[in-house]
Amino acid sequence: MPEKAHARPETRAGALCRLGSLLLQQKYKLLSPEATTEIAGRARTGTSCPPAILVGMGSRDVVVVGAGHNGLVAACYLAGAGLDVVVLEGLDHPGGGSRTEETVPGFRFDTHSVAHNIINMTTIPAELDLAGAGLEYQEMDPFSIGVHGDGRRVRFFRSVDATVESIAESSPAEARAYADFMNKAVPVVRTMLPAVRGEMSARDVPRRLLAARRALRGGAAGTVRDALGPYDSLLRRSLPTDLTRGPVAAFAAHAGVGPTLPGGATFAWWQAAYHLFGQWHAKGGAQSLTDALVHRLLSLGGELRCGARVARIEAPDGRVAAVVTEVGERFEARAVVTAMHPQVALLELLDPPLSGPPGADLAAARRGNVVQAVIHVATDRLPAYPGCAPGDWNGLQSFVDRLDDLTAAWTASEAGLLPDVLPLYAFTTSAIDPTLAPTGCHTVYLACPAAPARVEGGWPARTDEFVERALELVEGRAPGFRSSIRGISVRTPDVMEREGWLGAHPMHLELSLDQLGPLRPTRHLSGHRTPVEGLYVSGAGTNPTGGIAGTPGRRAAKALLADRS
Repeated sequence: MPEKAHARPETRAGALCRLGSLLLQQKYKLLSPEATTEIAGRARTGTSCPPAILVGMGSRDVVVVGAGHNGLVAACYLAGAGLDVVVLEGLDHPGGGSRTEETVPGFRFDTHSVAHNIINMTTIPAELDLAGAGLEYQEMDPFSIGVHGDGRRVRFFRSVDATVESIAESSPAEARAYADFMNKAVPVVRTMLPAVRGEMSARDVPRRLLAARRALRGGAAGTVRDALGPYDSLLRRSLPTDLTRGPVAAFAAHAGVGPTLPGGATFAWWQAAYHLFGQWHAKGGAQSLTDALVHRLLSLGGELRCGARVARIEAPDGRVAAVVTEVGERFEARAVVTAMHPQVALLELLDPPLSGPPGADLAAARRGNVVQAVIHVATDRLPAYPGCAPGDWNGLQSFVDRLDDLTAAWTASEAGLLPDVLPLYAFTTSAIDPTLAPTGCHTVYLACPAAPARVEGGWPARTDEFVERALELVEGRAPGFRSSIRGISVRTPDVMEREGWLGAHPMHLELSLDQLGPLRPTRHLSGHRTPVEGLYVSGAGTNPTGGIAGTPGRRAAKALLADRS
């Protein structure tokens, strides 16, 4: 769990957190209605709030540890089922990987996730009526463009036909190859959807693999080769040149998966998902999803306590009993859901720790040294790509010219080295959401998906070099970009690690074939139940996947409710 942050003015989300606790205190007559009204006003305006008044912890039906989006999703489903739920968050704000902050004065940037795609392929937003809680999604179309250094542009629209037309402007042969690639990828993605939505168990795997083979319309050997191979190989077989290989690979890398990872072909096929379902931005930034979940949780009678770092989860005699915070607050509970890194939850906080084969299996789960580094660039105009067209700034803007460059970057970062050629992409969500920047100005979220978590010489010594090289690359694609800059904030992996992300890994564990779906984080724990009675796991490191999905949270809640019935 992350260390407690230094005192600073509380964010709007932090104020909402505080409001959640204070509303519960008013319920028990520990605060006057006037005091709660004052705090609510501060939550709306984002001004500082006083520390919450401590109350007796008592006994709860469920304690959820971690207020990332999966923890909040789980808590909403449990509170909606009538359970007494409290969510404990170690930081002074909720959200985890779904946060938006004013990292440059006057400019609001997403700190981790930008596009919310998987959750919009599920029924979670509708089931929790997140629109009624203030959440509004805006489609990003085209969802991606390739901004090649030689001036060529490739636009990937939600419509496959429109995308093929765009590619044909540079290469009719490449356009035909992309159309064939999507003809194969679309049925594969449809076959995968039940797993991504959290609707597939381990016993369904053979049937789904057979369906995938049929979807690929190839022989068994070819199907196995494609499914178990890396996307580097798949793209070289499927697409003639780097005109489309580079941008498609950039989007696959956006998921945190390297080009040579066995089984990584899935993430290149996943390109078809954006054609099927689109790519989506939460108006107001990723924080809007968190705020809507907090709103829904409070409306269902749940409680959220921030700045409540957990010290241990007590489970004597194989049965969960209580959660204890570092300041000594003890929450007795009939059940606990951990929505955090599963290794930290079960091998460090659980007392006694998970042992035997399940514990050894979890301890062996892997994460690599390749993560994401982000530069928030505040500008007075959008990047001026020569030959740009309206809508070019709506989605991901790829600066990956060659698949070889991405592959080499992954290899270098795994070894702790800054890549010779930085693979970069940008999001400029202020182009469709003017709430993020002052009038006439814009936010440029510049990301390197292949940055070393631990770099030779250390990030404090290498940050300036990284930023300079990244800005120079963008300047080469958008002349005049440097002169548009009004401020910069950098989020290197060491910053993420200080916030509590183990190894700076946003997915907690590698998204490898043996750590996905009914094998995530392990076969023993993929059902979200643990050998400890009443203890459940959720979060990015659990079944089915990481990213902004919400399905690990919903699945954990459903497992708990099924056991109660």
